[in-house]
Amino acid sequence: MKSQDIGLLLKLSILQKYGAPGDDGGKRARKAWPDGWQDWETETGNEAWIQLDYVGPLKDEALNQILTVRGLSHQTGISKTQVSLSLKRCVEVGLAKFSRKDDLPMANTRGLLEFIAYGLRYVFPASPKELTRGIGTSYAAPVLAGQLMSAGEFDPVWADPEGNRKGLSVEPLYKGAIYAAKIDPHMYAALALVDAIRMGNPREANLAMKILEDRIG
Repeated sequence: MKSQDIGLLLKLSILQKYGAPGDDGGKRARKAWPDGWQDWETETGNEAWIQLDYVGPLKDEALNQILTVRGLSHQTGISKTQVSLSLKRCVEVGLAKFSRKDDLPMANTRGLLEFIAYGLRYVFPASPKELTRGIGTSYAAPVLAGQLMSAGEFDPVWADPEGNRKGLSVEPLYKGAIYAAKIDPHMYAALALVDAIRMGNPREANLAMKILEDRIG
């Protein structure tokens, strides 16, 4: 597997739980997200995530469009070719399948959570590196705000010129992760929680795992 496969599976799990975009221009979506969910200066990408009004069931036609290779590419920042390859790998190892009813991809969320809990930090580890400006991740992201205290002077961040804070750079889970986070608060939360697990501190990882299970389980 590749790290982008985990990103794709997270997106599928989110769509399975929260359903498809509605047709109200995203008004309910804007009401649903608390103030301060993002950790960057501008509203880059908001025109995309505003359309993600998670209100419908899995059978919605809008969701069917998102679950195409093209739709998943747009939502994850992974190229269409790589989405196809990721889906193939995930199906082969039992972390995804195609629905018999409509041939749409579905994540094995339980299997995904098991892999994240017990294998992710060994296969795709992460550690803070050089000082940079960026977007808070792990315990520095809004999803964990106020729940964990920093053990050092600088927080972990994804290097990004629009980021709100100065911290130690952590390599995102996959190349398009920052883009995916900026257009969907659910993905930002999930990817930041995954980083807390990847970085291996038991206290942070245990709390992040519990929150992730609540959000996508």
